[in-house]
Amino acid sequence: MSELYIRVAEDENEEPMEIPSEDDGTVLLSSVAAQFPGACGLRYRNPESQCMRGVRLVEGVLHAPENDWGSLVYVVNYPKGGIVMSSDNKRKMEEIDAASAVKVKRGFQKTSDLIVLGLPWKTTEQDLKDYFSTFGEVIMVQVKRQTNGNSKGFGFVRFADYETQTKVIAQRHMIDGRWCDCKHPNSKMCPDEPMRSRKIFVGRCTEDMTPDELRQYFMQYGEVTDVFIPKPFRAFAFVTFADDQVAQALCGEDLIIKGISVHISNAEPKHNNIQHIFPNFPSREEAPHWLQCWTDLGIPSPLPMSKCFVIKEHSFTLHIL
Repeated sequence: MSELYIRVAEDENEEPMEIPSEDDGTVLLSSVAAQFPGACGLRYRNPESQCMRGVRLVEGVLHAPENDWGSLVYVVNYPKGGIVMSSDNKRKMEEIDAASAVKVKRGFQKTSDLIVLGLPWKTTEQDLKDYFSTFGEVIMVQVKRQTNGNSKGFGFVRFADYETQTKVIAQRHMIDGRWCDCKHPNSKMCPDEPMRSRKIFVGRCTEDMTPDELRQYFMQYGEVTDVFIPKPFRAFAFVTFADDQVAQALCGEDLIIKGISVHISNAEPKHNNIQHIFPNFPSREEAPHWLQCWTDLGIPSPLPMSKCFVIKEHSFTLHIL
């Protein structure tokens, strides 16, 4: 049996592209999205009524109208609020993306003091400046010292360029024979303000999304340091950026990845323990009441010695001590 192709275009007036069908005559939405990224369906103009009709879509499979695709040209549907990408609209989309990228970039251009942790006792401010100058222009360095002049083992550095700052945060540093970390200092935040996470929670993922694809997609917003998809598949993923401001800016957004709408929310920082998620969760001093509390949370009892749970998009491990 020869392979059947249907004609698909982004606009009725554009030259169509032939998309292969399956053996049973259906067409996979993924086959359409491979050529028209972001596509969520097809429509066609009915020859008799001249009205546009939608093609039936069931679980990612497109079914031919009246079991025959015919010689019609099918037009790509995009998610509501998206831009139908005709030749003119492609240019508009590129202009919008460029403007958004500039807006995001400008919003994050300001550099800030970074804390350098794990410094050897012998490291001086000149040593620190000499090392970080290899990344870019340094406008401030400081090694924190005790009253007797001995180093406290940490210091601060500030760069003139934001891109340099992002590059420095994204990696560990070997300074005077010791590995050191460079990041935004917690001391810059108010006592009642939680540490902002560089990690985001990506909900509504599909099983065909790979870590590399997620990394490639989110790199348009900023440098990505890690992508984690739980196994077995749980329909969500975690993406970590080098800059916490990029992560926070994306929280609450609905994004289209491989034609699927995913929701971005905040991933709880590690230091925010279960009491931050559930204020009434028992402490060790309240151990006699733990069975009832865990039952209220929907966690079966008795618990194994150690098990990982995901509650309200927060992943954590409970241990019986």
